[in-house]
Amino acid sequence: MCTMICETTNLEGSAKGQSGWFKLKNVNVTYDHPFNAPWEYGINLDFVNPEIGVGSRVAVELDAPSAKKLIKAISAALERGALDPQIKSS
Repeated sequence: MCTMICETTNLEGSAKGQSGWFKLKNVNVTYDHPFNAPWEYGINLDFVNPEIGVGSRVAVELDAPSAKKLIKAISAALERGALDPQIKSS
């Protein structure tokens, strides 16, 4: 059964897709059935720019433990960057 759990947020960044680099506008985060990964449920990340069309999409599928590790790794990198006086944080 599909969970229909989806969170969307705007963001700024770049991603590399089939046609090269493109500007990111959004990420859709779902907890649902992956399309390719072998488990029943997971965290699915779709980095997109809907203004460009369907070719501007990068998809990532993670199991729940890996998604939690990714959250911790991103937080740790941001904290380390904030502590470095030579880095201007946003």
